[in-house]
Order: sequence, then C-alpha cells, then structure tokens
Amino acid sequence: MKDVAYREVRVKSALNRVRGMPFDWSLNPWTGCVHGCHYCYARAYHGRRDRDVGRGFDSEIEVKVNLLELLRAELRKHPQGALAIGTATDPYQPIEGRYRLTRGSLDLLVEYPMPTSIVTKSTLIVRDIDVLHELDERVDGELCVYVSVPTLDREVWRKAEPGTPPPWQRLRALRMLREAGIDAAVLCAPVLPGITDDETSLDKVARAASEAGATALGWRPLKLDAEIKDYYFDFLAREFPVLMPRYAATYASGAHTSHQYQRELEGKLARVRSRYGFRERRHLPRREPKEAQQLGLAI
Repeated sequence: MKDVAYREVRVKSALNRVRGMPFDWSLNPWTGCVHGCHYCYARAYHGRRDRDVGRGFDSEIEVKVNLLELLRAELRKHPQGALAIGTATDPYQPIEGRYRLTRGSLDLLVEYPMPTSIVTKSTLIVRDIDVLHELDERVDGELCVYVSVPTLDREVWRKAEPGTPPPWQRLRALRMLREAGIDAAVLCAPVLPGITDDETSLDKVARAASEAGATALGWRPLKLDAEIKDYYFDFLAREFPVLMPRYAATYASGAHTSHQYQRELEGKLARVRSRYGFRERRHLPRREPKEAQQLGLAI
C-alpha cells in the first residue's frame, strides 16, 4: 500500500463493551487498515463517522498511542467475559512492527488474563508466539488465533485483498502457531456470492486449513451495510461486472443475504467440514450457536 499516512491519536478507552456477540469486549489498536480488503465490513464504521470508506480507510491510519496505558488501567478492574482483538482493524498490519501495540496488549493480558481471540490476515503474528504461549497457559487454553483465509484463488485474492499477504503464507503462519501448541483456526470469511461460494472453492480452503493443522473452520456470508454498498458495487463493476445484476438482486432489501442462500451455504460448509473432520468446538465463548457460526467464530 503506497502513500499511507499515520496519525497518532489519544483515545478515551482501550476496551470496547460489546453486546449480542460471541465475545464481551473488543480491542483495536488502530483505526483503518492498509490491507485494503474491498469487502471489509469495518469500512462501515468509517462511514458512520462521516469518513471515507474507500481510500481513506486504506491509507489514513490512526494509531492509538495511549492504548497500553488505558488497557492496563482497565484490565486492573478485571473485566468479566471474553475479549476479541481485531474486530475493526487487523491488529498485525505492518505498523505494528514499529508501535508494538498488539504485542504490548498481549503482554498486559498475561498479567491480567481473560479469554482471548485474535483475528488476522497477517503473518506477523508468528513474532508473538512466545507471549501467545504464555497467555494460553494463563487462560487455561481459552485463547484462539483465527487466521482469515477467504480464498486460495490467486486472482480473487489479488483483486479482493490487495494489501494482504498471500493466503498460502497465512496458512504457513497458522502451521507455525499450531506447531507451537497454540489453538489456531481458519476463517473462510466473508464468503463472496458468485466469487468464493462454490463448493470447490470452499473445499480448497478447508483442505488447506486441515493440512496446516487448523483446529476449526469458520465462515460468514458477505454483509453489505448501507455505508459500504456503493463502494463494494464499484469494486464489482471494475473486477466482476457480470455479477452486478446478481448482487443488486441479492442485496436489494438489506445488508444480508437471504435465508435460502444462507441455508444453501450452510449445506455446502457442512459437507466440506465433514470431509476434513472439523467438528464443533465446545470451549468458544458464545451465546447463540447460529449467530456465532455466521460470525465465523465457530465451526
């Protein structure tokens, strides 16, 4: 990603209270993400702040420089529940190499442990295998790293996720995490209608996840909030114009795919999961199983 501007900001809190999700708190060291995934739901948060959901989201990154001092103070109060790191930005995008906010957060969680999940597309996470191992011991195994791998198709990856490491490199990182004894799963999310939702594509991800040692396979169909629909449709018009009529019909009534589409997708994923022995995991913090599954936080 060229011409990225980083701006240091001070925020009022580190932990964000979350309700109605399979976790209770979220933590995001940055605002915006250089990975530039065209489907990213977090772009909608930019839109709600009257900010650019496109190039601005990709290239104007806010660094929360007081995150660690706030997090220490908040963790001292022993918040109850589970924490998700990386719900609105990738915690391991390249600037982490300089600021080490994610690493610092993990160090603090070793001191003040709580069940933790991390979502990333970055291979940088292997740098922190040592502290992840410590945290895993402190939370009695209630730590999981979710490596996002929506596709193994080279062309789709280059078009849809232009600033990310190649998916096969992500899987190599996952293998390293597993070899270190860390619980690591694959998120095949979001599933893009007409692009990555055929059973062959899903099977390729599942097979690669299994070969890398992934402990689970999660998924979530593409959600298009009103704030990002035009942006995503512009992407489709450039890269997959033949799909425009289908998407216009699919998302005509809202942000979600139809119940029928989701049932069909669930059927495909069930068949794929069964081929590779992915079973439901019991230790994930979640409330409603179906909701957690569609968030990509369960198998």
